[in-house]
Amino acid sequence: MGGYKNRILRVNLSNRSFSEEPLSEALIHDYVGGRGFGARLLYDDLKPGADPLGEDNEIILIAGPLAGTNAQAFSRWIAFFKSPLTGGYFRSVCGGHLAAELKFAGFDGIIIRGTADSPVYLWIHDGQYELRDATYLWGLNCSDTHTLIREERHDPNIRIACIGPAGENKVRFAGIFSDRRAAGRGGGGAVMGAKKLKAIAVRGHEQVSLSRPEAFSKEVKTQVKANLAHPSYDVYSRRGRQNANLTNTLGMFPTRNFREGVLPGWESISSEAYGKLWVGRTACYKCMIRCGVLSKVEQGKYAGAWTEGPEYETIWVFTGPFLLTDIGLTIAADHLCDELGLDTISAGGTLGLCYELYERGIITSQDTSGLELTYGNGEPITELLRRIAYRQDFGDLLAEGSRLAAHAIGKGSEQFAMQVKGLEMPGYDPRGAKAHGLSLLTSVIGASHMIGYAVQELVPGRYSPNQTIDRFAVPGKGEMCQWNQDHMAWREVGLECGGLTSDDNYARLLATATGIDDFADTGYLEQVGERIYNLERMFNAREGFDHKDDAFPSRFIHQTLTEGPSAGQVFEIEPLLTDYYNARGWDVNTGNPTAAKLEELGLDFAKL
Repeated sequence: MGGYKNRILRVNLSNRSFSEEPLSEALIHDYVGGRGFGARLLYDDLKPGADPLGEDNEIILIAGPLAGTNAQAFSRWIAFFKSPLTGGYFRSVCGGHLAAELKFAGFDGIIIRGTADSPVYLWIHDGQYELRDATYLWGLNCSDTHTLIREERHDPNIRIACIGPAGENKVRFAGIFSDRRAAGRGGGGAVMGAKKLKAIAVRGHEQVSLSRPEAFSKEVKTQVKANLAHPSYDVYSRRGRQNANLTNTLGMFPTRNFREGVLPGWESISSEAYGKLWVGRTACYKCMIRCGVLSKVEQGKYAGAWTEGPEYETIWVFTGPFLLTDIGLTIAADHLCDELGLDTISAGGTLGLCYELYERGIITSQDTSGLELTYGNGEPITELLRRIAYRQDFGDLLAEGSRLAAHAIGKGSEQFAMQVKGLEMPGYDPRGAKAHGLSLLTSVIGASHMIGYAVQELVPGRYSPNQTIDRFAVPGKGEMCQWNQDHMAWREVGLECGGLTSDDNYARLLATATGIDDFADTGYLEQVGERIYNLERMFNAREGFDHKDDAFPSRFIHQTLTEGPSAGQVFEIEPLLTDYYNARGWDVNTGNPTAAKLEELGLDFAKL
């Protein structure tokens, strides 16, 4: 069978033991790879009620069946774990080179559980593996960790996934970082920190075999030609993923903790403005798009600051919540988060909560150790990021995330924490696009824009060139949301980045690589996507999640946007949720899959 290495490495840090297991035929056929493998493995391995920061939780890293091949933009990997931020199922995606390197080293994935008695890193090389002492790395930032491991092994081409001080200190939204890319969301870095696992380092030289190499090569050529003709190719390759222009013109750019949808002076943070600071480009393994832009500040207070990107979410989260349009600060904050190991969205969203609480007098400068959190003042931001990462004074509270921090502060603070299931909101106001908002609401991991991105509403004509979608309309958005979520789930079995490859081409790449004919059928893959999404929902259901957790802060439901193209909109939560549950065939009272739906998808084992 092509594509797969047919090896999963299991590591128990508590007793420093290793084992290998093959991929079962059933796992491959029913879940294909990537997100499917991780969802099933995590569901099977974890018992309900496992402590996210305890030794029974796992970190699972999975590469897709097309990683390490010539297919374009498939070198992504996913980290799976029970989230210390949400208490539920989590998957966090990262690009770069690690996925391909893991395949070259002979593995489709790694499953790590237990807790080491002292800091370690996992070293995997050409089918071999060992745990090495990481005491000398503990306390270092992410880039220094990369540098020293490569120097220790005398190999600059080692690929690494590591944590920074935030992960070591179990900040609940600490991420896992690979070069300048991140599996940032949900607290995977905190899980690694609790396990005293500083890094995973990988080097390999094996090739990835293909079942039908000539047919696969033909499909890659089709993919490359289609990519070049795709309208998004020019956009991504010229300016990366910086679309503050889009959300501001739609009136969906969250401003002042989601009170408005347009940032005054947003042109100062447009892709055109960032373009003036670009000094280079980067790419993940075998990716012709090269969307990674290097930005450097040349003058002003933040002169010398640089970062890869920043991408849209980071541009938004260090501007809109604070009424700022300072590119220099945004680049400096992004770089700092990468070094400390912080998820930018949750970090900025939690600070956005604090700015509103400060304005309302719920917290004062006595609480913030003298920092003045007034709108338009960016001075406290980088200092607060450092305090969060090291859990110092006020930062220790904020390291818990906005939901828990607001609960601890009290005085009505909970209503101002912009989160779903504990995960901070991304940079899209749900009142401005109802299917997109519905996916944020019902996402299995909390408020993630990447679980079911509603391009039909945000990028008209992408899927239906002759159809105009009313983004404010309620009817039919449940079915649209379901399709987007299931579609994203099966697209993440192969782990393509960018979404430029057509569904048919994608399916044929899977089939010709693996030799499994069912994978050439997009109808079959759609069922796989639905199976994955329902299994993820059932992971949460056995942890106690149900209809009550598909909840927005009251601001979205009862307060209209007051200006811009989305003015006058609220989020009509009850009819949208009912429409969604019905579209999925779920119980409208519990919001979870019915026994009949589980049987239909071959998930009988997941019944409560």
